[in-house]
Amino acid sequence: LCVLCLGIPVMLAEFSLGRGGRSDSIGVFRTLSPGKPWWLVGVGAILAAYLITAFYMVVAGWTLEYLYQSVSGGLYEGIDNAGGSLRELFSTRMDDYISTDIPPLIFTFLMIILNIAILLGGVQKGIERLSNIMMPLLFVILPDAGAGVRYFLEPDFSKINAGVVVNALGQAFFSLSLGMGILITYSSYYPANTRLGSTSLTVSLLSILVAIMMGLVIFPAVKSFGLDDEPLRGATLVFVTLPEVFAQLPMPRLWSSLFFLLLLVAALTSTVSIAEVSIAMLQDRFKMKRRWATLTVLLPLFVFSTLCSLSFGSLSGFKIAGHTIFDFLDKFSTNWLLPLVSIGVCVYVGWFAPKNLLRDQLSNGGAIRSRTTGIVLFIIRYIAPLLIAAIVIFPLL
Repeated sequence: LCVLCLGIPVMLAEFSLGRGGRSDSIGVFRTLSPGKPWWLVGVGAILAAYLITAFYMVVAGWTLEYLYQSVSGGLYEGIDNAGGSLRELFSTRMDDYISTDIPPLIFTFLMIILNIAILLGGVQKGIERLSNIMMPLLFVILPDAGAGVRYFLEPDFSKINAGVVVNALGQAFFSLSLGMGILITYSSYYPANTRLGSTSLTVSLLSILVAIMMGLVIFPAVKSFGLDDEPLRGATLVFVTLPEVFAQLPMPRLWSSLFFLLLLVAALTSTVSIAEVSIAMLQDRFKMKRRWATLTVLLPLFVFSTLCSLSFGSLSGFKIAGHTIFDFLDKFSTNWLLPLVSIGVCVYVGWFAPKNLLRDQLSNGGAIRSRTTGIVLFIIRYIAPLLIAAIVIFPLL
């Protein structure tokens, strides 16, 4: 419901901007409203994307380190002697892998180098296909998968409150990559006959489907081994709970390696997509060749991502507004910049964009009939800004 009410309309606003302006996140506003300050919304999107790239590259480095430790067997050393304290063992491993200085830096640097190579030379799909075939086998071998499916999908309406609704809005918002210029940048390449409405619906439904498929792997696995009393979120779930699950399966190194390989592919596609926002801006604004634009964007990450990585080690005592460097960039970009950029996009498309921009883009210049334009415009004007503002304001209350 949140995807339908918030995600798709805001996505259509960004699609319309991108294809209507045929430029980067700054250029679309300069093209559509020359001489007006709306281009600052694009600056916010690019800044948010770059800050996210800086700290997300560290998370991607953790994933690469866990893949290496899974393949080499280091992640599962000593599990036979751990007894019933697997959770403590993997919590300690997580601290060792993340909270030291040098090893996380090495894997973060490798991720930056890998991103440079991909952005210069393209992305290969072979690993994704392999993972799509192999990962569902994990679901088959779990001893109590049915209970996990019920735990995951059976609704408990007593749990629904304002906080849950706001979290659902935030999940819909961030899972669709709204507010960071990605959709504007990539839609600028759409041909004139692309149906933006059906494209947004397809992307949104696939996002939901992927989330459900991941839940159908993770929750049965966690439930099967009685680990559902743990906090099933974030880094703890990925780097502690799931390795604990794999340790109780036959061939734990195989399943762990496969999972972190899949996660690495997801991390790579994310970092590449986010970095492309800044690269496209440099190509369009400053007429840089792609090679120099890519290096200009990614080489400074060797400094910025280092600071983010060290905030878990030797810089853990350094605080900005009470947060480590990593947490500050995370909260500033995702809790503030992205929502504010999306509110700016909605206000612009809804009230200040060239007349009939949304209608023309959704109907492909009148070539197709769009029956939902009025509803989408109403949501963009009146509903989406309020819902996005709730994402920002509610945590402060």
